[in-house]
Amino acid sequence: MTRLFGILGHPVSHSLSPAMHTAALRAMRLDAFYTPFDVPPRFLEPVVRALELAGVDGLNVTVPHKQHILRHLDPQRGVASEAKAIGAVNTLVRKEGRFVGHNTDVEGFRRALKEDLGCNCRDQQVVLLGAGGAARAVGWALLSMRPRTIFVVNRTPARAAQFVHWLQASSSGGMITTVPFERRAVSRLLEHSTLLVNATTLGLRPKDPLPVDPQAIHKRLAVFDLVYRRPTTALVRAARARGALAIDGIPMLLYQGAESLRLWLRREPPIRVMRHALERAVRAMS
Repeated sequence: MTRLFGILGHPVSHSLSPAMHTAALRAMRLDAFYTPFDVPPRFLEPVVRALELAGVDGLNVTVPHKQHILRHLDPQRGVASEAKAIGAVNTLVRKEGRFVGHNTDVEGFRRALKEDLGCNCRDQQVVLLGAGGAARAVGWALLSMRPRTIFVVNRTPARAAQFVHWLQASSSGGMITTVPFERRAVSRLLEHSTLLVNATTLGLRPKDPLPVDPQAIHKRLAVFDLVYRRPTTALVRAARARGALAIDGIPMLLYQGAESLRLWLRREPPIRVMRHALERAVRAMS
Protein backbone atom coordinates (compact mmCIF):
# COMPACT_ATOMS: atom_id res chain seq x y z
CA MET A 1 0.00 0.00 0.00
CA THR A 2 1.28 3.45 -0.92
CA ARG A 3 2.20 5.57 2.10
CA LEU A 4 1.40 9.28 2.11
CA PHE A 5 3.37 12.11 3.69
CA GLY A 6 3.18 15.87 3.23
CA ILE A 7 3.58 19.37 4.59
CA LEU A 8 0.94 21.75 6.00
CA GLY A 9 1.43 25.49 5.56
CA HIS A 10 -0.01 28.70 4.13
CA PRO A 11 1.44 29.56 1.72
CA VAL A 12 3.40 26.43 1.01
CA SER A 13 4.28 26.63 -2.70
CA HIS A 14 7.76 27.97 -1.89
CA SER A 15 8.63 25.02 0.37
CA LEU A 16 11.59 22.84 -0.61
CA SER A 17 10.46 19.98 1.63
CA PRO A 18 8.63 18.12 -1.18
CA ALA A 19 11.78 18.00 -3.32
CA MET A 20 13.93 16.84 -0.41
CA HIS A 21 11.55 14.18 0.89
CA THR A 22 10.57 12.88 -2.53
CA ALA A 23 14.24 12.29 -3.34
CA ALA A 24 14.75 10.55 0.00
CA LEU A 25 11.74 8.25 -0.41
CA ARG A 26 12.91 7.26 -3.90
CA ALA A 27 16.45 6.58 -2.68
CA MET A 28 15.01 4.37 0.06
CA ARG A 29 12.94 2.51 -2.58
CA LEU A 30 9.69 3.06 -0.71
CA ASP A 31 6.19 3.02 -2.18
CA ALA A 32 5.44 6.47 -0.77
CA PHE A 33 4.37 9.93 -1.85
CA TYR A 34 5.05 13.39 -0.34
CA THR A 35 2.87 16.38 -1.22
CA PRO A 36 2.22 19.97 -0.03
CA PHE A 37 -1.11 20.95 1.53
CA ASP A 38 -1.82 24.69 1.40
CA VAL A 39 -4.20 25.15 4.35
CA PRO A 40 -5.48 28.57 5.51
CA PRO A 41 -5.60 28.80 9.32
CA ARG A 42 -9.41 28.63 9.49
CA PHE A 43 -9.37 25.22 7.77
CA LEU A 44 -6.53 23.72 9.80
CA GLU A 45 -8.63 21.60 12.16
CA PRO A 46 -10.90 19.96 9.55
CA VAL A 47 -7.97 19.30 7.22
CA VAL A 48 -5.92 17.68 9.99
CA ARG A 49 -8.90 15.51 10.96
CA ALA A 50 -9.47 14.53 7.32
CA LEU A 51 -5.82 13.62 6.73
CA GLU A 52 -5.81 11.63 9.95
CA LEU A 53 -8.90 9.69 8.89
CA ALA A 54 -7.43 9.19 5.41
CA GLY A 55 -4.50 7.31 6.93
CA VAL A 56 -1.72 9.80 6.18
CA ASP A 57 1.45 8.49 7.84
CA GLY A 58 3.20 11.75 8.63
CA LEU A 59 3.21 15.49 8.04
CA ASN A 60 5.56 18.39 8.38
CA VAL A 61 4.07 21.63 9.71
CA THR A 62 5.31 25.07 8.71
CA VAL A 63 4.29 28.75 8.96
CA PRO A 64 1.76 29.78 10.23
CA HIS A 65 0.63 26.54 11.88
CA LYS A 66 3.51 25.48 14.16
CA GLN A 67 1.90 26.84 17.30
CA HIS A 68 -1.78 26.71 16.30
CA ILE A 69 -1.59 22.97 15.53
CA LEU A 70 -1.27 22.29 19.27
CA ARG A 71 -4.96 23.21 19.72
CA HIS A 72 -5.93 20.31 17.49
CA LEU A 73 -3.85 17.57 19.13
CA ASP A 74 -4.60 15.52 22.23
CA PRO A 75 -2.85 17.48 25.04
CA GLN A 76 -2.20 14.28 27.00
CA ARG A 77 -1.02 11.81 24.38
CA GLY A 78 -0.85 13.85 21.20
CA VAL A 79 2.25 15.99 21.83
CA ALA A 80 5.80 14.79 22.55
CA SER A 81 7.36 16.26 25.68
CA GLU A 82 9.89 18.50 23.91
CA ALA A 83 7.31 19.89 21.49
CA LYS A 84 4.97 20.55 24.43
CA ALA A 85 7.72 22.38 26.31
CA ILE A 86 8.61 24.47 23.26
CA GLY A 87 4.98 25.18 22.41
CA ALA A 88 5.50 24.50 18.71
CA VAL A 89 5.12 21.44 16.47
CA ASN A 90 6.72 20.95 13.06
CA THR A 91 6.20 17.20 12.59
CA LEU A 92 3.15 14.96 12.95
CA VAL A 93 3.66 11.21 13.32
CA ARG A 94 0.80 8.74 13.02
CA LYS A 95 0.49 6.52 16.08
CA GLU A 96 -2.43 4.20 16.73
CA GLY A 97 -4.56 6.06 14.22
CA ARG A 98 -3.93 9.57 15.64
CA PHE A 99 -1.32 12.25 14.99
CA VAL A 100 1.34 12.95 17.62
CA GLY A 101 3.18 16.27 17.43
CA HIS A 102 6.97 16.50 17.56
CA ASN A 103 9.51 19.27 17.06
CA THR A 104 12.53 18.38 14.92
CA ASP A 105 13.55 22.03 14.42
CA VAL A 106 15.58 21.84 17.65
CA GLU A 107 17.77 19.02 16.34
CA GLY A 108 17.88 20.65 12.89
CA PHE A 109 19.16 23.94 14.29
CA ARG A 110 21.60 22.32 16.72
CA ARG A 111 23.13 20.10 14.06
CA ALA A 112 23.37 22.87 11.44
CA LEU A 113 25.00 25.20 13.96
CA LYS A 114 27.62 22.58 14.82
CA GLU A 115 28.27 20.91 11.46
CA ASP A 116 27.74 23.73 8.94
CA LEU A 117 28.60 26.85 10.96
CA GLY A 118 31.08 25.32 13.41
CA CYS A 119 29.76 27.52 16.19
CA ASN A 120 30.08 26.82 19.92
CA CYS A 121 27.86 29.14 21.97
CA ARG A 122 29.03 28.16 25.44
CA ASP A 123 29.64 31.27 27.57
CA GLN A 124 29.09 33.47 24.51
CA GLN A 125 26.70 36.33 23.74
CA VAL A 126 23.91 35.55 21.25
CA VAL A 127 21.43 37.85 19.49
CA LEU A 128 18.18 36.15 18.47
CA LEU A 129 15.82 38.00 16.13
CA GLY A 130 12.19 36.85 16.45
CA ALA A 131 9.86 35.35 19.04
CA GLY A 132 7.61 33.03 17.01
CA GLY A 133 7.50 29.26 16.55
CA ALA A 134 10.90 29.04 14.85
CA ALA A 135 12.49 31.25 17.52
CA ARG A 136 11.13 29.00 20.28
CA ALA A 137 12.90 25.98 18.79
CA VAL A 138 16.10 28.00 18.38
CA GLY A 139 15.88 29.36 21.93
CA TRP A 140 15.33 25.87 23.33
CA ALA A 141 18.34 24.55 21.40
CA LEU A 142 20.50 27.48 22.53
CA LEU A 143 19.68 26.80 26.19
CA SER A 144 21.31 23.37 25.92
CA MET A 145 24.51 25.06 24.65
CA ARG A 146 24.72 27.31 27.73
CA PRO A 147 25.47 30.74 26.24
CA ARG A 148 26.36 33.53 28.66
CA THR A 149 23.62 35.85 27.37
CA ILE A 150 20.71 35.63 24.90
CA PHE A 151 19.30 38.94 23.68
CA VAL A 152 15.85 38.55 22.10
CA VAL A 153 14.88 41.20 19.54
CA ASN A 154 11.28 41.41 18.35
CA ARG A 155 9.04 44.10 16.87
CA THR A 156 6.24 43.38 19.33
CA PRO A 157 7.51 44.09 22.88
CA ALA A 158 4.72 42.11 24.58
CA ARG A 159 5.46 39.02 22.51
CA ALA A 160 9.19 39.38 23.15
CA ALA A 161 8.57 39.68 26.90
CA GLN A 162 6.37 36.58 26.89
CA PHE A 163 8.99 34.66 24.94
CA VAL A 164 11.80 35.71 27.30
CA HIS A 165 9.70 34.78 30.35
CA TRP A 166 9.25 31.30 28.88
CA LEU A 167 12.98 30.98 28.14
CA GLN A 168 13.93 32.15 31.61
CA ALA A 169 11.62 29.55 33.17
CA SER A 170 13.35 26.85 31.12
CA SER A 171 16.91 28.05 31.73
CA SER A 172 19.27 26.82 34.42
CA GLY A 173 21.69 29.72 34.00
CA GLY A 174 22.74 32.67 31.88
CA MET A 175 21.00 35.97 31.23
CA ILE A 176 18.05 36.24 28.84
CA THR A 177 16.56 39.64 28.08
CA THR A 178 14.71 41.65 25.43
CA VAL A 179 15.98 44.46 23.24
CA PRO A 180 13.85 46.83 21.10
CA PHE A 181 13.88 46.17 17.36
CA GLU A 182 15.94 49.31 16.80
CA ARG A 183 19.02 49.24 14.59
CA ARG A 184 21.40 51.21 16.77
CA ALA A 185 20.55 49.17 19.86
CA VAL A 186 21.04 45.90 17.99
CA SER A 187 24.27 47.13 16.42
CA ARG A 188 25.74 47.86 19.85
CA LEU A 189 24.89 44.31 20.96
CA LEU A 190 26.49 42.76 17.90
CA GLU A 191 29.84 44.38 18.73
CA HIS A 192 30.29 41.87 21.57
CA SER A 193 28.30 38.92 20.18
CA THR A 194 29.57 35.75 18.52
CA LEU A 195 26.26 34.55 17.01
CA LEU A 196 23.35 36.28 15.29
CA VAL A 197 20.27 34.19 14.47
CA ASN A 198 17.48 35.56 12.26
CA ALA A 199 14.34 33.60 13.17
CA THR A 200 11.98 36.16 11.60
CA THR A 201 10.52 36.05 8.09
CA LEU A 202 12.53 39.13 7.02
CA GLY A 203 14.37 38.12 3.88
CA LEU A 204 11.67 35.77 2.61
CA ARG A 205 10.46 38.43 0.16
CA PRO A 206 12.92 40.04 -2.31
CA LYS A 207 12.18 43.61 -1.18
CA ASP A 208 12.48 42.92 2.55
CA PRO A 209 14.98 45.17 4.36
CA LEU A 210 17.96 43.66 6.13
CA PRO A 211 17.05 42.87 9.75
CA VAL A 212 20.28 44.47 11.04
CA ASP A 213 22.73 47.12 9.89
CA PRO A 214 25.34 45.24 7.80
CA GLN A 215 28.05 47.58 9.08
CA ALA A 216 27.55 46.08 12.54
CA ILE A 217 28.55 42.61 11.32
CA HIS A 218 32.18 41.70 12.06
CA LYS A 219 34.53 38.79 11.39
CA ARG A 220 34.09 37.26 14.86
CA LEU A 221 30.31 37.03 14.39
CA ALA A 222 28.68 33.88 13.02
CA VAL A 223 25.38 34.55 11.22
CA PHE A 224 22.58 31.99 10.91
CA ASP A 225 19.62 33.14 8.79
CA LEU A 226 16.77 30.62 9.03
CA VAL A 227 15.30 32.04 5.80
CA TYR A 228 16.45 30.59 2.48
CA ARG A 229 16.38 32.11 -1.00
CA ARG A 230 18.23 31.72 -4.31
CA PRO A 231 21.21 31.90 -4.35
CA THR A 232 21.12 32.85 -0.67
CA THR A 233 19.60 35.56 1.51
CA ALA A 234 20.63 39.21 1.53
CA LEU A 235 21.67 38.88 5.18
CA VAL A 236 24.00 35.98 4.41
CA ARG A 237 25.51 37.86 1.44
CA ALA A 238 26.02 40.97 3.59
CA ALA A 239 27.64 38.93 6.37
CA ARG A 240 30.02 37.16 4.02
CA ALA A 241 30.95 40.48 2.44
CA ARG A 242 32.00 41.63 5.92
CA GLY A 243 34.17 38.54 6.37
CA ALA A 244 31.81 36.70 8.72
CA LEU A 245 30.89 33.02 8.57
CA ALA A 246 27.23 32.77 7.52
CA ILE A 247 24.68 30.17 6.47
CA ASP A 248 21.03 30.33 5.49
CA GLY A 249 18.21 28.00 6.49
CA ILE A 250 19.01 25.16 4.09
CA PRO A 251 21.15 23.10 6.54
CA MET A 252 18.50 23.39 9.26
CA LEU A 253 15.81 22.40 6.75
CA LEU A 254 17.92 19.40 5.77
CA TYR A 255 18.56 18.13 9.29
CA GLN A 256 15.06 18.73 10.64
CA GLY A 257 13.70 16.90 7.58
CA ALA A 258 16.05 14.01 8.20
CA GLU A 259 14.86 13.80 11.80
CA SER A 260 11.23 13.80 10.59
CA LEU A 261 12.02 10.82 8.34
CA ARG A 262 13.57 8.97 11.28
CA LEU A 263 10.39 9.46 13.27
CA TRP A 264 8.14 8.37 10.39
CA LEU A 265 10.15 5.40 9.11
CA ARG A 266 12.49 4.44 11.97
CA ARG A 267 15.30 4.23 9.44
CA GLU A 268 18.45 6.24 8.79
CA PRO A 269 17.65 8.88 6.10
CA PRO A 270 19.89 9.41 3.04
CA ILE A 271 21.38 12.78 4.05
CA ARG A 272 23.56 13.16 0.95
CA VAL A 273 20.64 12.52 -1.40
CA MET A 274 18.48 14.99 0.51
CA ARG A 275 21.19 17.68 0.45
CA HIS A 276 21.69 17.31 -3.32
CA ALA A 277 17.91 17.51 -3.87
CA LEU A 278 17.75 20.73 -1.84
CA GLU A 279 20.67 22.22 -3.77
CA ARG A 280 18.93 21.45 -7.08
CA ALA A 281 15.66 22.89 -5.83
CA VAL A 282 17.35 26.08 -4.65
CA ARG A 283 19.03 26.53 -8.05
CA ALA A 284 15.62 26.17 -9.70
CA MET A 285 14.01 28.86 -7.51
CA SER A 286 13.07 32.04 -9.37
